[in-house]
Amino acid sequence: MSRSLKKGPFIEPKLLKKVEAMNQKGEKKVVRTWSRASTIFPQMVGHTVAVHDGRRHVPIYITENMVGHRLGEFAPTRTFRGHVTKATLAAAAAEAGAGAEAPAAEGKKKEGGNE
Repeated sequence: MSRSLKKGPFIEPKLLKKVEAMNQKGEKKVVRTWSRASTIFPQMVGHTVAVHDGRRHVPIYITENMVGHRLGEFAPTRTFRGHVTKATLAAAAAEAGAGAEAPAAEGKKKEGGNE
């Protein structure tokens, strides 16, 4: 759900103040922030903002195409490790099946019921 036009876009006041101070001085420092919900403003273009993803700060270089988006969009919080294929599932099942048979043969199998 978008924010109302009457309120305008959200940006953390402290973050905006830091960026505008750097623009006046002509500095280019990395600004750390936890505000993932802040909207990227045109004043931020050309700066690097380190956005927290839950465990570390991900440095993001702000370009013109990013204006209007949120900072959190560019710092993913989850690590995608790929989809599992049927071949890897079959190999894992065969490996688990071979490993599970050996301990069962050694000990007595427990049959259901309260003993």
